[in-house]
Amino acid sequence: MAILLGCDGIDLEYPTKHVLQGVTLGVNEGDRIGIVGRNGDGKSTLLSVLSGSQEPDEGRVTRRRDVSVGLLGQKDSLADTDTVHHAVVGDLPEYEWASSARVRQILDGLITDVPWEGTVGALSGGQRRRVDLARLLIGDYDILMLDEPTNHLDMRTINWLAQHLKTRWQAGVGALLMVTHDRWFLDEVCTSMWEVHDGKVDPFEGGYSAYILQRVERDRMAQVAEERRRNMARKELAWLSRGAQARSTKPKFRVEAARELIADVPPLRNELELKRLAVSRLGKQVIDVIDVTAGYADQPGGPDGSKQSQSGVVHPVLDDITWLIGAGDRFGLLGENGAGKSTLLDVIQGRLKPLTGRVKIGQTVRFGVLSQQLDELKPLEKFTIREVLSRYKRVYVVDGKETSPEKLLERLDFTTKQLWSRIGDLSGGQKRRLQLLLTLLEEPNVLILDEPGNDLDTDMLAIVEDLLDGWPGTLILVTHDRYLMERVTDQQYALIGGHLRHVPGGVDEYLRLVGTGSAPARHNAARSGSPSSSPAKPADDANGAPALSNAERQRLRKEASSLERKIETQRRREEELQAAFQDIDPTDYQALEAQQEKIAQVKATIDELETSWLEVSEQLEG
Repeated sequence: MAILLGCDGIDLEYPTKHVLQGVTLGVNEGDRIGIVGRNGDGKSTLLSVLSGSQEPDEGRVTRRRDVSVGLLGQKDSLADTDTVHHAVVGDLPEYEWASSARVRQILDGLITDVPWEGTVGALSGGQRRRVDLARLLIGDYDILMLDEPTNHLDMRTINWLAQHLKTRWQAGVGALLMVTHDRWFLDEVCTSMWEVHDGKVDPFEGGYSAYILQRVERDRMAQVAEERRRNMARKELAWLSRGAQARSTKPKFRVEAARELIADVPPLRNELELKRLAVSRLGKQVIDVIDVTAGYADQPGGPDGSKQSQSGVVHPVLDDITWLIGAGDRFGLLGENGAGKSTLLDVIQGRLKPLTGRVKIGQTVRFGVLSQQLDELKPLEKFTIREVLSRYKRVYVVDGKETSPEKLLERLDFTTKQLWSRIGDLSGGQKRRLQLLLTLLEEPNVLILDEPGNDLDTDMLAIVEDLLDGWPGTLILVTHDRYLMERVTDQQYALIGGHLRHVPGGVDEYLRLVGTGSAPARHNAARSGSPSSSPAKPADDANGAPALSNAERQRLRKEASSLERKIETQRRREEELQAAFQDIDPTDYQALEAQQEKIAQVKATIDELETSWLEVSEQLEG
């Protein structure tokens, strides 16, 4: 493969940290690289150096003469006074961009709900992010560098973006470098990973699943002292193999190796025990939402805080919703931006009175809420972490063991020295972790989490998930992080068109229901001035591929079962051959060599069968 871009001996130091030390890397044609690491370890800095927007202290970055690079930063450089039209296509004549099927597809996928001639300054954060993405994606770049591209995007838009990036170039053409904490997105799009840590960059083959496996193996072989980090990685690997749809669409590693690694890993949650504890804390009655229609009236100072007229017209957001929430239920709430998720959460907590229907909240219910804006921390910003923790009990029971708030904070990656930090001086990720802990220390029995993964890196997300695994109570989660949704909740519900629908098939079923188009409020696309007025035809499935017929699906199932039986047969054959070594004369080198050759042939057969099984599984789940 031809190299597009490289760096040699890169060093970069800030006053308080050596971010990159002697880093040498290469980006080849066809690379799809995901970049992971802890917050502050230099992921965004690495992208800036490679893109040429930041100069290293030492070393050099080289690129092929004709290579063009497109960079999406965490913050855009769009002018507030610019129109969306000009921000996206610039001075390009309409006949040029409108005649391009690729450009029309990007505009239709990202910004059909955004006023084409509106100003950038009037857009919401999510709309602004999609405008910046559209601006970048319509460009014809050899290398795309994306820094947190899924920020502010809803799940359907994230799914559209993943499919676009997977099909943007032909195999072996172009290159993609991406920093994101969205683990599903990494696994879906990337074929290799870079881990940035301690000034170094370690490469890994495969997507996020393979990266987790290799990291576990690396830690195990080296017998590193970081036992807690290794256990978190192994637990996450167990989820990857046991989670939704058995993760059969993402097996980037051999089945046998994965089975061996997770053989001694216990289930993520003891659901029966958690249910028993939850019932003891909550009783049978928790929250019953019955035949509820809810919304806001056109009155000044209404619940949504927007400017409103004097007409008194009621605008329903939720329509005839019934949702029975019991003790120990772990529910995920799906829906596009603006679908009414926040309204439903307000109804559940009794903060918004329904227009019709009723909400029954159990007498023992104690809510704990983690909001997106972290408003709960604002009154505490002048205090240190230690001062705030002193207001809580000194001993809590977690996973059957007594522990202190300080020890729990250590699990969330805070050091003893940081206990003396003022809350107002903490980073966004540190504030989110602290607020999650403070919410849990209040000992609620109904926990509502609204985008808890914001500002957290992949390792910290795994630690938060581990903390939530042992929490005995009712959990309601709202997030656009698909991995987090499937990992933490047991059932998912979706708000579609004001109605609540149970989706037993999880996120995949939800995406099939809403179609593969991603812009919210797609019906607005027909208004004058939008870049695309014709609705896109929904694909047959969430990936845009034709749906399998029943006969084809049955054939593939039979083939998968046959392959599994063959694999088991060959494994037994390998065990027999290994056992037969005991009967061979140790001095008979020819017999030993012949036996070893037989074992090697059986292993090669197993590898071929497993590869075939993975291909069939991907077709079934694709």
